[in-house]
Amino acid sequence: MRDRYERAVQIVSLLDLTSLSGAESVADIDALCAKSVGPCGHVAALCVFPKHLPRVLENLTRMGLSGVEAATVVNFPAGRLDPAAVAGEIRAAMGLGATEIDLVFPFSVFLEGREAAVRGFLAECRAACSVRLKVILESGVLARPEVIRAASRLALDCGADFLKTSTGKAAVHATPEAARVMLETIAERGGAAGFKASGGLRTMADAMVYLELAEDILGPGWVGPRTFRFGASGLLDDVL
Repeated sequence: MRDRYERAVQIVSLLDLTSLSGAESVADIDALCAKSVGPCGHVAALCVFPKHLPRVLENLTRMGLSGVEAATVVNFPAGRLDPAAVAGEIRAAMGLGATEIDLVFPFSVFLEGREAAVRGFLAECRAACSVRLKVILESGVLARPEVIRAASRLALDCGADFLKTSTGKAAVHATPEAARVMLETIAERGGAAGFKASGGLRTMADAMVYLELAEDILGPGWVGPRTFRFGASGLLDDVL
């Protein structure tokens, strides 16, 4: 029982509590913020669309939760190749108070073999982003391990602080197989970047699969909010 509680505390501390339906009201955002702290401590971040960032920050300040990051998504969910526009999205999101940016990788363009174009896109986005940058690979669409590995290496080459599996909007979300490839790629680069599993994570058992993978590949001392996250909306309910 104690081990379960300790794992629950750990999972909550690694959670990007997320609401990206596109239909959120102010009341919904307030309710999300209210869930960010509880008997197992506070979450790592709240992840919402950019327009909701000011309300999130207002709530976090009122609640005294300076340790909770304000995360948002850009180029979401389609992953288009428009570097100037997406760099503008990043700057606008930071202007609204974002402390973390989850950027969708141009996965369709990468699958067409246009690696140089994707590299240029990522470089421009990295230059625009002065906060933590998580690159969403959409691993369920990339599908094949060798493609996921190549995309992971490219994102890390271009300065990604985190590799993230999924938008949660594709047919296939996070999978242990894709996570293993991404974690192995992070490990081959010395473990400096982080990993975020996102999409389809609903239970503590789901979360444990990814925690154990990370601990196996990078060691238990590697896992922490600066290097490992879960992106989920319903996971917190099961953990608590």
